Amino acid sequence: MRKLLHGFVDRYFHDEEAVIFVILLLAALVILLTIGSYIAPLIAAVITAYLLQGLVNSLVRLKVSYLLAVILVYTLFISIFMAILFLLLPQAWNQLGRFVNELPRIISEGQALLLLLPETYPNLVTEEQVQDFIRSLRGDLSSLGQFIVSYSIASIPSIFSWVVFLVLVPVLVFFILKDKAILVNWISNLLPRDRPLMMQIWREMDMQMANYIRGKVLEITIVGAVSYVAFIVLGMNYALLLSVLVGLSVVIPFIGVAVVAIPVAAVAYVQWGMGSEFFAVMVVYTVIQLLDANVLVPVIFSETVNLHPVAIIAAVLVFGGLWGLAGVFFAIPLATLIKAIINAWPSTTHVVKERIREHKSI
Repeated sequence: MRKLLHGFVDRYFHDEEAVIFVILLLAALVILLTIGSYIAPLIAAVITAYLLQGLVNSLVRLKVSYLLAVILVYTLFISIFMAILFLLLPQAWNQLGRFVNELPRIISEGQALLLLLPETYPNLVTEEQVQDFIRSLRGDLSSLGQFIVSYSIASIPSIFSWVVFLVLVPVLVFFILKDKAILVNWISNLLPRDRPLMMQIWREMDMQMANYIRGKVLEITIVGAVSYVAFIVLGMNYALLLSVLVGLSVVIPFIGVAVVAIPVAAVAYVQWGMGSEFFAVMVVYTVIQLLDANVLVPVIFSETVNLHPVAIIAAVLVFGGLWGLAGVFFAIPLATLIKAIINAWPSTTHVVKERIREHKSI
């Protein structure tokens, strides 16, 4: 056992930089798991500033001074932030309240539709099975209602924390953008001078993560906007609320599309019944999702994230379970980070292969 352990350490931890990198990763993980909620505004500000840095660099390449580029990009960010905070969210919240009030009628309509199944398909579904399913669904909805009420009451003290969060993040974003060089130099002084492993991982992640997150934000915006226009044209109730859900559905690969189809179908059925308008809504929803998957995603994501679907779903489950919606959103970049670390990790096997390749080139 000692020999096996010594061989493992000698193979994968013979490089001093690798040991330091593992220590840094473990320290970052411990910080996130212990005080992550306390420094959430700082984390959000760092991520936001990182995403905005691409626009700043583009303006700098156009001969705009760095400070002016920061001011222009920050003004754009604040404008979008305020529009979402004071225009989009209140209307979506208002429609959510109306939807919750109408939920009992939606449930009754769904129950009536389920009770028709034994008559339509007597060989597949019995009335007892439908009644058992309805009773189970009522129990789940009752538990969900109690959870929402208790969560709402318990979350009243955290409203102040949200206000602080919304004030601190924009302020921190500005200073991080403005003093980027100072902060980067300070962090670099804490790292080893010779760090090829870290630089290789950072270069790969800088390209992959930047393309993914910026592309995903653009994808959410386009899909949500197209859905809103389509729902308005079709005359659908809760168009804004449903379009927000459709836009956010692209965050969770494979699963989000199926989950969001349920409220879209429920609202359409309650509004029109099983008529031509209902099928028109479902066809439009399907077309939007197909165009997103087959046209929009290949265009936006020039640098595709080469991960197996099983790895993507596993990352969504793991990181979503750890950090909720934020973990779901960053599941693919985090999985890409793990893959980049595995690919770049130094081992004696890699060293031998590099020496053979250098010898052949000579």
